[in-house]
Amino acid sequence: MYSNSTPVRILFALLFLGTTLTSAYAQQWTSLFDGKTLKGWKQLNGQAKYEVKDGVIIGTAVPNTPNSFLTTEKDYGDFIFECELNVDEGLNSGIQIRSLSKPDYQNGRVHGYQVEVDATDRGYSGGIYDEARRGWLYINDLNEPAKKAFKRNNQWNKYRIEAIGTSLRTFVNGVEVAHVIDDMTASGFICLQVHSIRSKEDEGKQIRWRNVRIQTTNLKPSPVGNIRVENYLANHLSDTEKGQGWKLLFDGKSLENFRVVNSTETPTKRWKVEDGTVMVSKSDGSETGNDILTREEFKAFELSFDFQLSEGANSGVKYFINEKYDTKGKSGIGLEFQVLDDDKHPDAKMGVVGNRTIGSLYDLIPADKANKRDIKRPIGNWNKGRVVVYPDNTVEHYLNGHRVVAYRRGDNIYKALVARSKYKDWENFGMGEKGPILLQDHGDTVKFRSLKIRELSK
Repeated sequence: MYSNSTPVRILFALLFLGTTLTSAYAQQWTSLFDGKTLKGWKQLNGQAKYEVKDGVIIGTAVPNTPNSFLTTEKDYGDFIFECELNVDEGLNSGIQIRSLSKPDYQNGRVHGYQVEVDATDRGYSGGIYDEARRGWLYINDLNEPAKKAFKRNNQWNKYRIEAIGTSLRTFVNGVEVAHVIDDMTASGFICLQVHSIRSKEDEGKQIRWRNVRIQTTNLKPSPVGNIRVENYLANHLSDTEKGQGWKLLFDGKSLENFRVVNSTETPTKRWKVEDGTVMVSKSDGSETGNDILTREEFKAFELSFDFQLSEGANSGVKYFINEKYDTKGKSGIGLEFQVLDDDKHPDAKMGVVGNRTIGSLYDLIPADKANKRDIKRPIGNWNKGRVVVYPDNTVEHYLNGHRVVAYRRGDNIYKALVARSKYKDWENFGMGEKGPILLQDHGDTVKFRSLKIRELSK
């Protein structure tokens, strides 16, 4: 009897041990906060007050000081980070990851990726901001359901951040909020931020953190969701994007996917490929209007592209082109996402109520000025444009993640706008069932890259 049961006991013991080891292997968490002190942390930049009470780190806003950062003494590259946080209404904060502070960069100012904590009506919690560098990388206009994930009015929220390779993903209360692909910083410290305050009424407001922990080995990312990905690697598609149906219109090497207007010929005039970009050079004034179009035509689609303006430059990205409108055979006429140096090009002051400024539906609808504030990146930097055409003909323009234009192709408002525009004499302007994507030559130096598209179905 004993000899027969011994193998069974051994088997159960091995199974139990295996389960325990598997569980331990999957849960290799390290606490970053001992619940009693700020050991392992240091404060940088501002003078907000940080203290520990009842197992909670408390940050208190104080006036007349810049952003404050409670910073890990160690740097982290690839990791999964979790914490719980609770913030007073109206106070802005964030969690810095892979961040840096160097004497030769803005006198030691903390800079790098920040996961937003936003107890306001904007609903940006969980979005990704590039502190003291590029600004917003992913805001929640790209993921509307995520705006409701954060619990306000001093409720506790669980944050999860997965930084693995070039992939940065954020989750708030189990809801995936942001997914950025970027390689600007591979490693850096983690910070708990208390933002500077401008209003006297914000003095003394607090944010609280608890259960702050990290994994750095045997990382297992969360299952892939279906949210939009913001990819900042040039001419690159991540596996997630490929799975969502994205494809590149430009491979960084050739213009073979493009043709000239009213022709099947590959572009040879004024356009060239340089350092992984599609580039049109400044004209001497004798020749402009050599627009180029994709060989493929599209109905409902989502288009993403990066563009870099030179000083005073003018260009555009057009869609639903009708080549029959043009009598000279060099320019394509269609709906246009305006690409413009608003500060230096006179076109910004023409048209009606700013409908020729950057991001606008050219000569028809101005880019929303409230959303445009502080989102344009300086000349010489890369901006990210996006055009979404839904199957029901609703159209949206985005500039650096901010939705700046929304309209419906063909409705009465659209028809009225066309009737008072420079397009009024072209029958059914912008109403084609499908059309190519066009890059405009307006005689100025402009570069494009990361031109990618996916078709949308009902």
